[in-house]
Amino acid sequence: MMMTNYMDLLAANSPWNLIFFMVIPVAAAEAMVAAEFYMLYRKDDSTQTWQKISKALGIFSGIYFAAVVVYLIAAVIPSLHWRGIIDEIAIFFYLLGIFPLGAITLLELGAIGRSLSERERMRKHFQFLIGFLIVSHIAMIFGMANPTLSGWRPSPADMPMNMNHTDMGHMDRAYSGRWQSSGASDEDWYCPPSGASLNRCPGWEQDTPRNHHHHNMSRER
Repeated sequence: MMMTNYMDLLAANSPWNLIFFMVIPVAAAEAMVAAEFYMLYRKDDSTQTWQKISKALGIFSGIYFAAVVVYLIAAVIPSLHWRGIIDEIAIFFYLLGIFPLGAITLLELGAIGRSLSERERMRKHFQFLIGFLIVSHIAMIFGMANPTLSGWRPSPADMPMNMNHTDMGHMDRAYSGRWQSSGASDEDWYCPPSGASLNRCPGWEQDTPRNHHHHNMSRER
């Protein structure tokens, strides 16, 4: 199955790309959601603690994701070979996450929404969080889809995880050499189905001639 550039990016340099580009921003957003729920549920002294946690996460997530987006736009996206509309949607919606997360950071820093009441500010906070989770999940859905579903067809250079043909040739010649060293022709030996017996292929001690029984019967006749 072909993968989108979105999935290729997360899979490369494992596990660091997955951590930097997916785990950290999504975990920060989900932690903010948990903090917001605790603030609504617990109306006691601990509310201030959760407010501080939510504020710190809000400032961190926007700044961090802004750095990620700048890096991707400057260093990664210009070199991408697009794999159809599914691939483009995945990358576009991933980058789109900077707007809700950036808005949360600006809200927490007081750059926007200064005139809002605490309740209205919390409502905006929730809306931006929901917006980020929506666009990030859209990016995940399209990113995990097969890009050929949109009609895109890969060129040989786009085929992932292709086994080198030279290596295949070496493997074939090595296996053929072991086969011939056993003194049998291609028609004289066979490998039983998997699980039938151990070490029953050419070159092993317990090789089984496919035509041995047939030849013996011919001689008896």
